[in-house]
Amino acid sequence: QVQLVESGGGLVQAGDSLRLSCVASGRSFSPYSTAWFRQAPGKEREFVTGISRGGSSTYYADSVKGRFTISRDNAKNTVYLQMNSLKPEDTAVYYCAAGRIFTSARASEYNYWGQGTQVTVSS
Repeated sequence: QVQLVESGGGLVQAGDSLRLSCVASGRSFSPYSTAWFRQAPGKEREFVTGISRGGSSTYYADSVKGRFTISRDNAKNTVYLQMNSLKPEDTAVYYCAAGRIFTSARASEYNYWGQGTQVTVSS
């Protein structure tokens, strides 16, 4: 079992930055691909970004490309999401996910999820 805990969310203004963290516990993080998803009120959960087990490959949704950066530190069992130039449409609950898979944009392929952290961007 892997437990994931996200942190770093908050209320910011458009154009600001935030860094989310996701800390894994329970077992080594390194065999797991990880991803960030988000869900806005009334909308389905959507893929934001993912990173391979070793961190060499990253993937981004078109809506965040060039603004968001995912990274991981396996020694600290932590994955990060640096969010720059935030927009009101980035407002959502952000979830960290992990799975022993090739990095995927499909939420159903991830076995482990955090509880989510709220990001609110005001205009």
